[in-house]
Amino acid sequence: GKQNALIMGKKTWFSIPEKNRPLKDRINIVLSRELKETPKGAHYLSKSLDDALALLDSPELKSKVDMVWIVGGTSVYKAAMEKPIHHLLFVTRILKEFESDTFFPEIDHKDYKLLTEYPGVPSDIQEENGIQYKFEVYEKAVVAQ
Repeated sequence: GKQNALIMGKKTWFSIPEKNRPLKDRINIVLSRELKETPKGAHYLSKSLDDALALLDSPELKSKVDMVWIVGGTSVYKAAMEKPIHHLLFVTRILKEFESDTFFPEIDHKDYKLLTEYPGVPSDIQEENGIQYKFEVYEKAVVAQ
């Protein structure tokens, strides 16, 4: 059957504990302009988001891929969000302040519409270990030129 593909930056890849790499049952693609070879455990290395998307569109992979997920970091999210293609943002909004060094880009509400519901995604506030959060799904519809 088909698998989902994950595209992530080098720092995101190395932030995953080694025992959990690659994220199983998915095609793991790492983006880096510096790395010369595919990191141990990853399936592919691409120099840019455009290169990774072209790879996924290649005859070798096109028939094997179901959905493409961008899993970080900030610059990879930003590049993907600026692409003029129809896509969804699955955002987990943590309802608490934390000291952080990495942030999700600002969502432009002219381009993205918050969906009131999405199959399989709870719309009410969730709680885990005393921390409240909610899931939000945004849709970017691209008007044909």
